[in-house]
Amino acid sequence: MTTPSPAHPAPGSTHQEATKQEASKEEAPKQEAQAPEPKHPSPQALTELASLIKTWGKSLGFAHIGITDTDLSEHEAPFLDWLEKDYHGEMGYMANHGLMRARPAELHPGTIRVIAARMDYLPEDARFAANLRDPKLGYISRYAGGRDYHKLIRSRLKKLGDMIDEWLKAQGLPDSGSRPFVDSAPILERPLAEKAGIGWTGKHSLILSRGAGSWFFLGELLVNLPLPVDIAVKEECGQCVACIKSCPTGAIVEPYVVDARRCISYLTIELQGAIPEELRPLMGNRIYGCDDCQLACPVNSEAPLSRELDFQTRPALRLPPLIELFDWDEATFLKQTEGSAIRRIGFARWQRNIAVALGNAPSSPDIIARLNARLEDASLDEMVAEHVRWALKRQLAGDGAESRQTARLVRAIEKGMPRDA
Repeated sequence: MTTPSPAHPAPGSTHQEATKQEASKEEAPKQEAQAPEPKHPSPQALTELASLIKTWGKSLGFAHIGITDTDLSEHEAPFLDWLEKDYHGEMGYMANHGLMRARPAELHPGTIRVIAARMDYLPEDARFAANLRDPKLGYISRYAGGRDYHKLIRSRLKKLGDMIDEWLKAQGLPDSGSRPFVDSAPILERPLAEKAGIGWTGKHSLILSRGAGSWFFLGELLVNLPLPVDIAVKEECGQCVACIKSCPTGAIVEPYVVDARRCISYLTIELQGAIPEELRPLMGNRIYGCDDCQLACPVNSEAPLSRELDFQTRPALRLPPLIELFDWDEATFLKQTEGSAIRRIGFARWQRNIAVALGNAPSSPDIIARLNARLEDASLDEMVAEHVRWALKRQLAGDGAESRQTARLVRAIEKGMPRDA
């Protein structure tokens, strides 16, 4: 996501990328009749089941399973304040359903517990520093380099729910009423993950876990069972503000609070129209999402690589030259992004983002020629054309220059994350 993601629309909102467009199509709460009070297993059986759930989760590929109650009342006021300040930008869906985001039992009646799940996504051979160091290459947030994670994680969560129900059936008990969610519902997944012991909320608003960093997706399984809950972990950020200082556009306006309107993930994924001109030079070569706040975080030096083949970066998106990406026609774009979260932004916004990155690249006759040729295309979307003209103007003026902030980040990656540099 996050994209959640992993962009970060609010304290404890959907994954990274919280500025991910896929979150805009949220599942509506089901309207269900009031059910009779279910018969629950004994406390001993519930303890056994909770242990089994964590074992089953590991067998399904989840790196961590935690269990929490549904009380998110302390997050309601901060969430409303975030909305009141318009930090959600064009993400109108963030304001939909009122405070249901903080009330899982309203989203899925009968819910007593939330099973929070973590799945790691850091790909092999990430080459973060190599990608950011070369402004002629397009940078794509590493959560999006493989297949879209939504279906995979939702399917695994559904299997987990089925395993729970099979166990209950063997005990002669009613099912769990389980319902899985992955960036697909009005629910504050990060506070739930924090309460479930998955990790703590970092100052960039992402969940951090010692030994895992923040390179992971979150998913939730809502159930009607009074399972024993896990204990939240202690925050370990201390006085560190590396994530705040690293943000190219100053989107982390204060610890734990992100103004999505300035976040590069929001600008490249969620924003429908023109990117504000004053922010374009700050975006560098980032054409889909941004990982800078994660890359600057020292906790991420311990992150494991993902075991999921679907999360490995596909060849066409591994250190891709901007000119090659700009040469794609719509058919090529659709083919190369099939099954990817990137396809959701559409071809026009893809071209818009690449045009901005080309404008930020060092002046090049090849880039100037490509930009001029694109402007001669009668079918070119006017919104895209405006960004191409902006890029051409910068190329002709030689305004593209290496960002000292990015250079510092590259050095930090090489020192703190040598395996992934």
